[in-house]
This record gives sequence, C-alpha cells and structure tokens, in this order.
Amino acid sequence: MNSQRIAVLTDSGTNTPEDFVRAHDVRVVPLLINYKDGSTYRSGVDITTDEVIRRFEHEIPSTSLPSPEQIKQAIEQARDDGYSCGVFVTISATLSATNQTVHMVSRLVDDFPMVIIDTKSIGVVAGMVVMQAVHMVEDGVPFGELEARLNDLSEKSDVFFTTKTLEYLYKGGRINAMTYRLGSVLNIKPVITCDEQGRYVVARKSRGWNRAINAELKLVHERAQRFGKVRIGICCTDSANLFDQLEDRVRSEIDNVAEVIRSGLSADLIVHTGPELVGMGIQPI
Repeated sequence: MNSQRIAVLTDSGTNTPEDFVRAHDVRVVPLLINYKDGSTYRSGVDITTDEVIRRFEHEIPSTSLPSPEQIKQAIEQARDDGYSCGVFVTISATLSATNQTVHMVSRLVDDFPMVIIDTKSIGVVAGMVVMQAVHMVEDGVPFGELEARLNDLSEKSDVFFTTKTLEYLYKGGRINAMTYRLGSVLNIKPVITCDEQGRYVVARKSRGWNRAINAELKLVHERAQRFGKVRIGICCTDSANLFDQLEDRVRSEIDNVAEVIRSGLSADLIVHTGPELVGMGIQPI
C-alpha cells in the first residue's frame, strides 16, 4: 500500500502489464467474454488470451462490461484492505460503458472518494495512463490534483494499431462494412487510432501488412516531435511477435524516447482485433 492510501483500479481493457499490476497492487476489474452456449468468462481470470484464440476456429465470442456488482466489490475490497480513496482508470467511454458504470457505482460507496478517468483510449496507451496514475500516487501527488493531471495526460497520449485481418473489427462492430470490404478486396490495412472523444477512426491507410506497420511507426514518430521526452508503448500478439524488432526501430528512429513499455493483449480486446495485431502508444514525459 502506498503512503497516501490511494488505490488504483482499472479494467482489463487497459492491458496494464501484469508484472506492474502485481508489483503495485493495481486492482483490475475484468471485462466479460460471452459464448453462444451461455458460458461467460472473466477476461484474464477464467480465460486467457491464448484460450480465446484457440476457440476462434469455432466461434468469435462477444464481450461485455463488468457487472455493477463486480465493480462495487472491487471498490469495497480496496476500502476494506485499508485504502482511503481511489483512482479508477478506464478505457474510452465511447467504446465501453465501463466508465459510466463506475461513475454510477462509485456513488453507492459514499465512504470511499473516487476519481474516475476516461482515457479516451484503449489497450497499451490506457495502460500507460494507469501506470502513471500509480507513479503520481507513489510520488505524493495529492488526491485533489490527480484528476486534472491524469485527464491532461490522457489528452496528450495517442494509440495506433493495425491488424492483419479486418474480420474481427468488422464482426465486433468496430469498423463499418465499407471499410471492411475495401480492405479485404484491396488488401488495405488501416492504422486505427482514437479521436478526441475516444472513438475509433482511421489515421492512415496502407496496402499490405508491412507497410501498415511502417505507417504506424511514422505516426508515432510524428507525434513524438511535439514533445521533449516521450515514452513509447508496444503491444504485439504472439503470432505477430515483433517486440524486439519494433523496439530497435523505435530507439533508432525516434531520438527523444526515454522509455519503452511492452504490453500483451488482453483476452477481451483480442476478441475485437483477432490474433494478429501490432499496436503502439506514445505519451509525453
């Protein structure tokens, strides 16, 4: 427990690195993965990313947000474990109703003040916001200042990702039919980002997987020029394991990188992206 007794909570869609979660007592509320036979699994708890991938051959499941009761239990457990207040960092409120549900539930636990942060992002960058929330708390930033500082950091952070196939994004309702058809017929791979409201938008289009990855790196490089020092997040699925290659390129091509963070992809997010993804995030220091 940190000296300020401020708990940091998040949902599994932020992909906060597991070793960091364990080392800093980050409380993760899992999103849910649902199959047609009626079975429901908690992402990262009852089912792993690899297990979801193995079942893709038979079914692409759906996902849903944690129940209000699950969120309430996580908040109350933090309180009962000795924390006096909390910061709950969520993925974009336009991509998931988790943020709104946390707001609703937090009002039911009136003896535990909460700051709720909408990262307006997802995956590796949302996880980077979680990590900075922890560092701010541990560095002694007062509870009353956390909301403004984390909202500002979220606004200045960007995520980019591309996938080898658009099938999963289309079936999950994340891209429209036109984008899916054009991409499939012409081998167009969009690099997707989140806009200022946290919605998915296409940042750039490339023909072919390798060109899309190059475009992603170029976008990160362009964003890096806006700041002094930056931290870069890299997210790869196992089947597209390019961590070493991408980190080498990031460090050689972007001269103001102070830190590189590696992140896997949670079971709930891989439902919407498929088993082959490369994502990158950038955040100012």
